[in-house]
Amino acid sequence: MVPTETTPAGWTEDLVRFLESQPEVAAVRVNPAGRKVSVATLGPVDAEQLALRIAEVVRAIEHKLAEGGRSRAAPAGFVVRQSGATTTVERPTCVTAPGFWRWTDYNLAPEEDGREVEHGDEWRLLSVLAAGCGGAGLAAFVAGRLGAPGGLVAVLYGAALVAGGWDAAVDSWQNLRRRKLDIHFLMLAVAVGAVAIGAWGEATLLLFLFSASGAMEAFALDRTQREVSALLHTAPKLATVIGPDGAEHVVKAEELKVGDRMLVRPGDMFAADGEVVKGQSSSDESTLTGESVPVEKLAGAPVFSGTLNLAGVLEVRVLRLSAESTLQKIIRLIQTAQKLKAPSERFTDKFGAGYTLLVLGLTATMFLVWWLGFGLPAFRNEPGQFSAFYRAMTLLVVASPCALVLSIPSAILAAIAWGAKHGILFRGGAAIEKLAEVDVVALDKTGTLTTGELAVVSCESFPAGRERDVLEFAYALEKNSTHPLARAVTRHARKAGVRLREVERFESITGQGVRGKFAEGSVILGRRELVAAGPFASWLEKMPPAHAEFSEIWVLAPGLIGRLLLKDQLRPESRGVLAALASAGITTVMLTGDRRHAAEAVARESGVSEVRSGLSPEDKVAAVDGFGRAGHKVAVVGDGVNDAPCLAAAYVSVAMGARGSDAALEQSEVILMNDRIENFLAALRLSRRARRIIKENLFLSLGTVLVMVTASLFGSVPLSLGVVMHEGSTVVVCLNSLRLLLGKNR
Repeated sequence: MVPTETTPAGWTEDLVRFLESQPEVAAVRVNPAGRKVSVATLGPVDAEQLALRIAEVVRAIEHKLAEGGRSRAAPAGFVVRQSGATTTVERPTCVTAPGFWRWTDYNLAPEEDGREVEHGDEWRLLSVLAAGCGGAGLAAFVAGRLGAPGGLVAVLYGAALVAGGWDAAVDSWQNLRRRKLDIHFLMLAVAVGAVAIGAWGEATLLLFLFSASGAMEAFALDRTQREVSALLHTAPKLATVIGPDGAEHVVKAEELKVGDRMLVRPGDMFAADGEVVKGQSSSDESTLTGESVPVEKLAGAPVFSGTLNLAGVLEVRVLRLSAESTLQKIIRLIQTAQKLKAPSERFTDKFGAGYTLLVLGLTATMFLVWWLGFGLPAFRNEPGQFSAFYRAMTLLVVASPCALVLSIPSAILAAIAWGAKHGILFRGGAAIEKLAEVDVVALDKTGTLTTGELAVVSCESFPAGRERDVLEFAYALEKNSTHPLARAVTRHARKAGVRLREVERFESITGQGVRGKFAEGSVILGRRELVAAGPFASWLEKMPPAHAEFSEIWVLAPGLIGRLLLKDQLRPESRGVLAALASAGITTVMLTGDRRHAAEAVARESGVSEVRSGLSPEDKVAAVDGFGRAGHKVAVVGDGVNDAPCLAAAYVSVAMGARGSDAALEQSEVILMNDRIENFLAALRLSRRARRIIKENLFLSLGTVLVMVTASLFGSVPLSLGVVMHEGSTVVVCLNSLRLLLGKNR
């Protein structure tokens, strides 16, 4: 390859950032067309985390390809090489270092093409094999009892063993090529050993139960995948675009560009994230947020890819490319979460490899002890006495950790799937385990405990009795404004059903308010200072200012003065959620930058345990750190944008309203997609239930192993009983984990 000074579409920055974040990686080679990546490493690496980071880099490059871009100069100090479609970036190094690099290739399967990875065929195939094993084995047993020829019985048992051991043999061969031993190898070894001593029936029973439990495991995985795959199916494929000439034409969703105007009819899916520019309707966002109540859509309202337009015809301006839509980001989050393992799951993975060798060593040792030490027959069973090899095979079966290996990942995957279906995203198993441990919950006020949207709570007029006129003037002047106060006034006026007065001339008064010309004369709307500057200054001094928790808008019209009082509304569910947290023994703390009076008013209304007001972002971080130093596990619930430093300092970070917030998707470990505080309670209950089920699974799996191993070492346990207990515990663990999918967790 020949060094080059530039690289297409500005890939250099992405690759350099990747190298800077991965000090163990010396070079990276990317071919995005073939979705192939090779990395050169020095020393040990975390292969799983490295693969996830590589996937992120490839996606970033693909997005730049889709958007186009100019070539950019290579940064100083890095060597950039281009060969065809392959780009290589190397960090500064000595000339001899490349000789020590270890190159690893990754083939990354497409994740964003809207196709589901099918798991249904796997459990169905395993079920057929298990049924074939059971049927042939039962036929062989019956034939033997009826005195059928030995050749026929052997053929039937042979067919049963092939069907029951086929999947285990395929997996074992693949692992042996990687010099790895696993449970499948142990099961095949036991089956071969049982056949060697003439225990055809026990060998068949073992492989039947093993293949049946494998089918159950695959079914559990398929069940969890189906909960998530609905998101993939909701990703729309086509969109109707309105051209500059007003003509309509249908394009693929991935061909949409930012700024395009989509026409969305009732019953159509929104093909991209955007903003309503014309029309009125409502949308079903349950696939995205888990919320079944339709959401009203007016001009200026956001819409999200994959949600359903229910009523009217809408024109929507595209704000994000299809690949960068909220739906696609959620899909990628879920796919990543299912790959990230919980701490306890990583422990069992490390434990499993050593445990397999320990079991093989113990089995071989005990065979010699029983044979040479206790004088038992080596391979031939005698009346009332099992051979040493028979006992060793039984020990090998009961000590195999099938149920233990499945006890944690089966529960974690089920919890992630349930959460995704109900608008709660966990960024991996660690988030589920950590959330169950929290004893302090710190909440932001605005947008978390409150709705974040002001609402008109009072309308006053002087003289009294003309409140409707005050609201009509305010409605006419604020109708076209996007300011939060204006939106609140407009929303209140529409609900009240007041008429819309005609404004002849409109003028904005910078920093103070607005002025409009009506049939009755000139009308001014604005802050208290605007009214106080006029002839009513002395009168206004007698009017007490609004309480700290209220905002006020004054209206000054011919023969009329009025004001509207507005307040950020407490979420109706906040009080119940905080009461439930308190009953669970969790301390709740409000961390807010608002004034003390406003914060305390919300605290009294919501029932939060402790209030800390007037805090800067640095003060919030210090407060969270203080709880941590005191030995508490703190979950911070915020909006994911202005609370980002505080979220980063938390033991568990939880984001509200992530549908429109990239920061929330990137920073938080738990994301409440439907912007509802009660879903935090659901997430907490789900995590605690998942932890309880994991403990039950561990107790069941380890308990079964300990009891049966002890019985095998100090007693005479039939191989058939060991098989039933071992495989039965595996099936029970899978079924127990599936309870997380079936429960309400609310």
